Amino acid sequence: MAHDFKKFPELTNSQMEFYYFSSPHKQITEDFRAEVIKVHDGDTITVRWRERDFDFPVRFIGINAPELSEGGRVSRDWLANVIEGEMIDIKIDKNQRVGKFGRLLGSVNSLGMDLGETMVRLGLATPFDQKDEGTLPNIEKEVSISKWL
Repeated sequence: MAHDFKKFPELTNSQMEFYYFSSPHKQITEDFRAEVIKVHDGDTITVRWRERDFDFPVRFIGINAPELSEGGRVSRDWLANVIEGEMIDIKIDKNQRVGKFGRLLGSVNSLGMDLGETMVRLGLATPFDQKDEGTLPNIEKEVSISKWL
């Protein structure tokens, strides 16, 4: 089965063995510098890199910002003010390069600051392993009574 490089440009580590040489673009396995084209939300940006002929998303590794519908506009707006249109450094963890939705994962750094850590300190994001810590689950969402009727 062929890999859909348009929909999923990044190969996971397990896919590299099979599809690396058929990839139409360079796979990112090292740290790189790129321009931020757009800030989507508090933990996902689109970047432009000189080694590729298309813009692509990068998901901040290790943090989780609120969804836009859940107050995440503050995180997004802060991040956009800091890095949109700027050059940033993205540090890649070779063991965890691609997330479950096929986006490249990385630590985003600007002017020597790890922006993920900065956002956590400012209360604009939480560490990924604590994303639901301290919140009560939505019981209606978790247990649908209609299933039992």
